[in-house]
Amino acid sequence: MTRMGLCIGLKPDVAARYKELHSEVWPGVLAALTAAHIHNYSIFLRQPENLLFAYWEYDGDDFNQDMELMKQNPIMQEWWKICDPLQRPLETRKPGEWWTTMEPVFFNA
Repeated sequence: MTRMGLCIGLKPDVAARYKELHSEVWPGVLAALTAAHIHNYSIFLRQPENLLFAYWEYDGDDFNQDMELMKQNPIMQEWWKICDPLQRPLETRKPGEWWTTMEPVFFNA
């Protein structure tokens, strides 16, 4: 199992909408995450900075393949069409990233 942390900005004045969307995540989105071997997925919001921090645990065997399958899922594509315009990717992200990956530095089980 791999624990992953990611970070992204949230555009000003959209926090209420973002929280509303995530209070009732579509069942198809949840099913796609499970099919991609993503569990214990949480998103945290830090205001007033408007930063989102996501955490999940991945228990699959091929992360890149699972992410590709999720990208091809029509329900995920529709979900991202709604959520992505609310987000503000960090300038320091790696090429090809939307959410910026984070380095794990501590874990206590």
